[in-house]
Amino acid sequence: MSSRSPLILSIALVVVVFALFLFAFAYGFAVNKYRLFPYDLAIEFETALKWTASQAPGNSAWYYQETSRTQMITAGAEQTPADNLNLITSVIENNTLSQRIIDMSGQLVHEWRIDWFELWPDAQHLPKSDIPKTRPGTHIHGTALFPDGDIVFNFEQLGTVRMNACGEVLWKLPYRTHHSIFTDDDGNLWLSAQRTSTEVLPLYPKHLPPVREPVVLQISPDGDVLQEISVMELLDKNGLRALLQMRADSITNIVRGDTLHLNDVEIFSADMQEGFFAHGDILISLRNINTVLVFDPDSLEIKFIKTGGFVRQHDPDFIDGNTVSLFDNNNIGPPGFGQQSRILLLNANSGELVTYFSGNESIPFYTDIMGKHQWLANGELLITDSKNGRAFQLDKNRKLVWEFINLLDDGRVGIVEEVQRLPAEAADWVSRAACHRDLQ
Repeated sequence: MSSRSPLILSIALVVVVFALFLFAFAYGFAVNKYRLFPYDLAIEFETALKWTASQAPGNSAWYYQETSRTQMITAGAEQTPADNLNLITSVIENNTLSQRIIDMSGQLVHEWRIDWFELWPDAQHLPKSDIPKTRPGTHIHGTALFPDGDIVFNFEQLGTVRMNACGEVLWKLPYRTHHSIFTDDDGNLWLSAQRTSTEVLPLYPKHLPPVREPVVLQISPDGDVLQEISVMELLDKNGLRALLQMRADSITNIVRGDTLHLNDVEIFSADMQEGFFAHGDILISLRNINTVLVFDPDSLEIKFIKTGGFVRQHDPDFIDGNTVSLFDNNNIGPPGFGQQSRILLLNANSGELVTYFSGNESIPFYTDIMGKHQWLANGELLITDSKNGRAFQLDKNRKLVWEFINLLDDGRVGIVEEVQRLPAEAADWVSRAACHRDLQ
């Protein structure tokens, strides 16, 4: 064997190692730039690491925020409590999910404490990787209260439950429901939902599995599925297939993950005067493409659509036959640059957007995630500022008349998914309920 052979082998080894290093560097750059495999796995791993770190002792989970606030009710406590009850959906102390009814002074009058692990210990409709492992495991997103005190709610992306005023489960729907529940004129429920496919959908080959297919879901008060409307098929049918690719890779045109993010479904009710919109029309919000649209439930024809002018919006509501209001999170720009969330009015005839309310120095208002708003019978507006654990009410002059803080006992607030002002008749069943949780 030549004496030069070891030297040649050493040089060859160095060249191979250097070539592998260059390849790894180049491929790593391409993975990040073009989102090639295993980009999604890396993002999910990073997210999991951050979530795990947030659960460590001494760290605050994403649903808790530090606060300098010291009062639960900071305005409006002088209003008559008996006539104004509020349903608070929130996270409270000890990683606990709560649905509370309080009066305007903050007095607790009824409560459901919700535990995923007690209510759904055998979640066979979910893959093992998606089944919650530690409390709270998920959060409640979408709630409706029936006149008799029954309550129905979504465990975010995990399923829907109806229970009575005493917390007894009446039914469970094993469907990936989330974000919103709307009760129509017939008492049926409309929910944001999702189907997940582990295979490529033949009509949508550019959607990389697992494919998250948003679904407008109608169910009966008994939890029976009445109708499923695929949002992907709705857009496709109306010549808007391009909207399915708005989050596509710039080279391959492949899309993956939560491409549309359906986060609200509402129906144009029979007690509203028709205009551009007609009774039964369905309004939906697609957060990840900054789009709201209205369609006819029979023909599936899209009658109105608006993309842009708002950012990562939530909770559009029909205001009248021509107008929709929506919760514009407006979560763009660098942290701390002073952005405010907004409530916008959208005219379907002209497409014009008008800002009804934006946060300001005297009434700050900014939540980068979630958020709800409710127009009250007297024309005032109740806004849920979710991330900051807060809700506040504005009169017709946009003056603050009531504010609730989901204050915990250790200088923190828990997120508030929604605060709903209940109708006056809710006080009747609350007063009769024989199973009030010990509120002392």
